Amino acid sequence: MSSDVAASLASMGYWEMQAALAWQVDMGVDEAILDAPIDRTIVPEKTPDPVIAPAEPALEPSVDGVAVAEGLAAAAASLDALRAAMEGYDLCELKLGAKQLVFADGQPGARVMIVGEAPGRDEDMQGKPFVGRAGQLLDLMFSHIGLSRETPDPGAALYITNVLPWRPPQNRDPKPEEMAMMLPFLRRHIELIDPDIIVAMGNHACQALLGKRGITRLRGNWAEAMGRPVLPMFHPAYLLRTPEAKREAWADLLSLKSKLGQGT
Repeated sequence: MSSDVAASLASMGYWEMQAALAWQVDMGVDEAILDAPIDRTIVPEKTPDPVIAPAEPALEPSVDGVAVAEGLAAAAASLDALRAAMEGYDLCELKLGAKQLVFADGQPGARVMIVGEAPGRDEDMQGKPFVGRAGQLLDLMFSHIGLSRETPDPGAALYITNVLPWRPPQNRDPKPEEMAMMLPFLRRHIELIDPDIIVAMGNHACQALLGKRGITRLRGNWAEAMGRPVLPMFHPAYLLRTPEAKREAWADLLSLKSKLGQGT
């Protein structure tokens, strides 16, 4: 750069310099003049690209959700401890979309323990199992054989829980991996309640407790799980959709009543 040009630039103000730069851009100038000339006829030697070893993929530690659940469940010495363990269990994704844990309802000393499938919208809102239309039908059904979740009498009481304690999105069916993770908690729940009889309500409860599906074939046929008699029954939600199946449900209730009368 000549001394005259340098002196001229030094005397220019900010706005003058900005206007001069804008004019050069408008004229098509796209490269600054260097202090030394560049010989464009010389082809520069190409520098080889450095060899970069591929990065090893980071391996996330594998967590066995079932094993974690088994450990937490085994350590729960009471219902309160079991509930706390389930509330602190973060490996089941259902927990992320649910409003709250739905643990149980009824009397812990009940002879009959009902196991449903999963909470619905009403259960998720209230934090109790079987409180919607299906729950109202359940209460009505069992009241006809003298059983209630409200009575303090263990001989006439019900204790109610579900395989899953969190509501699945849009009330979809439980996934096998979700049921597998929550099954240790259900088994411990049954051990702590120690009922005389378990009622498995619907296909998913039968799958969890008996390892079988096909409720229309299983219902009414006594089975065994954890050393206790299990009676598969239609889920009340199914009975609301299929009223003609209430006849079979009534027969199952009478079978339950008879079993209780025999002292199991």
